[in-house]
Amino acid sequence: MYQKLPVGVDIFAKLREMDFYYIDKTAFIRDLLYHRGEVNLFTRPRRFGKTLNMTMLQAFFEIGSDRRDIFAGLDILKEQALCERHMNRYPVIFLTLKSVEGANFADALYRVGSQVSQECKRLAFLAKSQSVEQDDLQAFSALKAHAATQQQLADSLKTLARMLEAHYGQKAVLLVDEYDVPLDKAFHKGYYDEMISFMRIFLGEALKTNPSLEFAVVTGCLRISKESIFTGVNNLKIDTITDDRYDEYFGFTDADVKKMLADYKVTSASAYEELRAWYDGYRFGATDVYCPWDIVNHVDKLLENPNAEPEAYWNNTSSNDMVKRFIDKADATTLSEIERLVAGDYVEKPVRANLTYAEVDESIDNLWSVLFLTGYLTRQRTAEKLTRGVLRLVIPNEEIKEIFIEKIQKWFSERIKNSGHSELEALRVAFQEGNCEQIEASLNAQLRSTISYFDAYEGYYHGFLAGLLKGCGALWSVGSNRETGNGRSDILIIPNDFREGIIIEIKHADSFGDISAKCEAALRQIEEKNYADGLMERGIFRARLYGIAFWKKNCGVVTKSANVV
Repeated sequence: MYQKLPVGVDIFAKLREMDFYYIDKTAFIRDLLYHRGEVNLFTRPRRFGKTLNMTMLQAFFEIGSDRRDIFAGLDILKEQALCERHMNRYPVIFLTLKSVEGANFADALYRVGSQVSQECKRLAFLAKSQSVEQDDLQAFSALKAHAATQQQLADSLKTLARMLEAHYGQKAVLLVDEYDVPLDKAFHKGYYDEMISFMRIFLGEALKTNPSLEFAVVTGCLRISKESIFTGVNNLKIDTITDDRYDEYFGFTDADVKKMLADYKVTSASAYEELRAWYDGYRFGATDVYCPWDIVNHVDKLLENPNAEPEAYWNNTSSNDMVKRFIDKADATTLSEIERLVAGDYVEKPVRANLTYAEVDESIDNLWSVLFLTGYLTRQRTAEKLTRGVLRLVIPNEEIKEIFIEKIQKWFSERIKNSGHSELEALRVAFQEGNCEQIEASLNAQLRSTISYFDAYEGYYHGFLAGLLKGCGALWSVGSNRETGNGRSDILIIPNDFREGIIIEIKHADSFGDISAKCEAALRQIEEKNYADGLMERGIFRARLYGIAFWKKNCGVVTKSANVV
């Protein structure tokens, strides 16, 4: 019987107590203790194990219980002297801000208060401590009841550290997970200035002028030191995805993935190669890593179905707002660079690790930096010496490539909706009249004015054409991949007058010279699979059939009219 895979489990104690599968990253504790500063900031993309590592630190350091049992068999227990000195020796404040968001500042602040309230309830014993000052007890009571003032909330982390030191006679360890999520959400929702002002006090004061702090560990996606959150923190140590010291502790290494596959008897070479193509490719420091969220989810799927296709698991955990922002701001040069990236090429860009959110929109170069720091792009190894601060950037794997393609298609669809009505009306008329020359001219013009990429496939062009046709107005309805006849037609159009339905089959040509042959093959497929049969159910007895083939920014169109019998 296999150990359960920890799909969605990011609490270390729960994972170990309930015997979930675990890739041992506990040597991170040793390295942190050997090299730590007073405040230690780790920046990594989402879903690379930050929260699991933080709850691991909590389980190791927190005073009041011996949690040696959940570390049994793990690397950290080999460090006997270190464990004797530090294990379960410190009061701990643990706060995760990953769920802090809201339509406005008041909503987001309420979520911060909710997280602090939960932590106060976990530390409820402080309310009865004889060593804590009365004014701190009053503030604690309000925080615990989620009834604190904004000032009490802003001071809450410093208050808790002071109370814990008074109670235990030992300075506290502060763990703050995903510290920049509230800033990211505020940036996209329009209340950034209010949130940054609050965070300067909430985190800044807890981390700098805090005599009750032993040390702190903070995680996030971006380093935002220039925002003055960390101003005055004299011993701030920052570890980003370009640094080497902790590179193997966030994400799975190739050895980790091979071990997991062996442990779960996934022995197919093709399964391993698929995992590499879809989820590997990130370079943290000197180590190539996989996204753990993807690997755990996909291995779980493989246990259910050995032939399961890879999915974009990471994509489904975020709105990908930064990709959309990037594409929206892209000029002609940037669009060409995106094409190169999706085609497997690289771009060389200056990368700034200490951007503020306020600076993101100042230039497209800043957005390149954000895409790198948040995991949408990664560094490519190069023997060439690049200009200081410049990195060779690539799309890390097939999953992220799919995100770019999806966002490109959505961007194009929105662009089509905003384009001139007459242009789209002319395209609609051309399709209804069977005017292949006009259709080719319109589609080729649209292709030349938008993003394409060199290894484009049918799904991309399908989305491109469907977006165009749906923007043609309310005189017809457009469906994609509808069951009809003996299969699924790519695009099925039902005009409101029900006189003649339109069926479109799309092919991707292998070369410019192959376009005509693929057009004819598409037309034959419609007829051989009787796609027109589904029109009779809608009371339509005439069909206009189209075979359309694309190659790069070129297309060809053939058509015929047919009776539906």
